[in-house]
Amino acid sequence: MDEPVVVVGAGPVGLAAAAHLLERGMTPVVLEAGPRAGAAVARWRHVRLFSRWSELADPAARRLLERTGWRAPDPDAHPTGEEWVARYLAPLADALGDHVRVNARVVGVARRGRDRVVDAGRDSEPLTVHVEDGGRITARAVVDASGTWGGPNPLGGDGLPAVGERAAADRIGYRVPDVVGDAGRYAGKRIVVAGSGHSALTALVALTGLAARHPGTHVTWLLRRGAVGAVFGGGEADQLPARGALGLRAREAVRAGHVDVVTGFRTAAVERDGDRLVLVSQDGRRLDPVDEVVALTGFRPDHSWLSEVRLDLDPVLQAPTRLAPLIDPNAHSCGTVYPHGANELRHPEPGVYLVGMKSYGRAPTFLALTGYEQVRSVVAEIAGDHEAAANVELTLPETGVCGGSGVFDVAEPGTGACGVAEPAADVAGPADAGCCGGPRVAELTLTAPGARG
Repeated sequence: MDEPVVVVGAGPVGLAAAAHLLERGMTPVVLEAGPRAGAAVARWRHVRLFSRWSELADPAARRLLERTGWRAPDPDAHPTGEEWVARYLAPLADALGDHVRVNARVVGVARRGRDRVVDAGRDSEPLTVHVEDGGRITARAVVDASGTWGGPNPLGGDGLPAVGERAAADRIGYRVPDVVGDAGRYAGKRIVVAGSGHSALTALVALTGLAARHPGTHVTWLLRRGAVGAVFGGGEADQLPARGALGLRAREAVRAGHVDVVTGFRTAAVERDGDRLVLVSQDGRRLDPVDEVVALTGFRPDHSWLSEVRLDLDPVLQAPTRLAPLIDPNAHSCGTVYPHGANELRHPEPGVYLVGMKSYGRAPTFLALTGYEQVRSVVAEIAGDHEAAANVELTLPETGVCGGSGVFDVAEPGTGACGVAEPAADVAGPADAGCCGGPRVAELTLTAPGARG
């Protein structure tokens, strides 16, 4: 087939997919909704990753870059999101040249001449990718690396926005706050942080650092679970030292009395009290009025623009059915994930693959190394090299804790919303961000969450 392979999303995993496609002699077309490659990562530029530079560059991408004279950063350093874009993603996009198209939002994918009901020709007709401006691209395959950055989970405790949450959107943020660039919003204020993952820990550490410089800043941490349990992670047992250190710093902030902890609080309503907000739990508890709420409760994928292709998704996680048992947080939260590739990521629709953070659906703790191995395998499969596609190898750093994180009101260990790092300029030491939907990418790279292309 002469048609290109369309990659949706120019984040770390999408650009890596393009590099692998070029190596195998295929033509990639990368469609990015934002104004530049790495647009989603740039949104969490203040966050420092858990992973080192040596773990943040895909091998095929590195080979492509080295042909341009690119020099790899210090392999042992931990970059911020801003540095990841400037020193890796932007140069990689430049090396890919016209294969990357920005301001190109994908609004639909279909089988040419057929809606999802028609069986005939689904294995012979190409795919069509519809772009917001009305353009269409005929493709031999579609690799969806659009991430989950655009779909943060709500504050509401049942997966839907709490009563009054949308009306209070001016006071509620759904990403790790930039307490340096946006200090005026938080300094000297009463702030609630909701969530139990690395993003929440990052926010707690950053905000308590802000409180040390700006007396009057008060931080309350809301947990839906009934006890703090192992939310601080594995500490020194974590094979990503920066990730473990983040949990230790957050735990120390709580122990030192810099953070008030409220457990078993599932938000049902958000009420206005003048310029402040009052959060009300499902059991009727009311918090004192606060100035700002930071809701870091995870991300979810957007499958709406894939409605005309046949996907096989787990009903719980919204991840590919074959992959879901390997990443289900109700069963485990270990850093170890069984190696997986094209076989676990394929769908009934020929040539359609979900990769990167989006492949994990609502499951947390996606690492960039995972995404890089995914696209290596998927591209091999598209190229017809089934042996290489099946030969997947992946060794991820363990978190130091294991156990189900999806339990209800039980102090079980969990990894939370995303592997996100701490704000670089505000807190000493690196942490890791995912692309959490934003920062949350592999080994640990939070592939932050990449914006949908």
